[in-house]
Amino acid sequence: MSSITVLKAGINDLETIQNIGIQTFSETFSESNSEEAMKNYLEKSFSTEKLKSELNNPDSHFYIAWEEDIPVGYLKLNSGSAQTELQDETALEIERIYVKKSHHGQKVGQLLYDQALETAQNLNKNYIWLGVWENNSRAVRFYEKNGFEVFGNHTFRLGDDEQTDLMMKKILK
Repeated sequence: MSSITVLKAGINDLETIQNIGIQTFSETFSESNSEEAMKNYLEKSFSTEKLKSELNNPDSHFYIAWEEDIPVGYLKLNSGSAQTELQDETALEIERIYVKKSHHGQKVGQLLYDQALETAQNLNKNYIWLGVWENNSRAVRFYEKNGFEVFGNHTFRLGDDEQTDLMMKKILK
């Protein structure tokens, strides 16, 4: 494996983020959801208009993990009003750490998480929080290993299916 670099992403990276997002979400969740629900979610969540709006939001931060010139994962962070739920000025939300299946187990997720931690510290945040699907045991273990604790849950809708996300946070100060 060649070395992985994590670089801040901007509007010029929209198509790259769109492609990684669709690929990684499909790899992770398509077995557990209907084809129609997946198609609708992916079209809505990774539409050019939605991503353009998110990339232009000063409270959202995107980073792409690169193996040479190949994107292998990405990170989306939200602060302030860009947060999907808590909207706490002292918090940073990890909305997405997505890594291509081909790069699972190669520490790409850890590099992206380390970037999230560095961003939280640079923004002087008190804690980091996230929602993770309760049945994604690989991700839950990853966050627990990094010091996150469950503090609640919320419902995530994919099509007609209501799924439970664990709400997890890590205190930084």
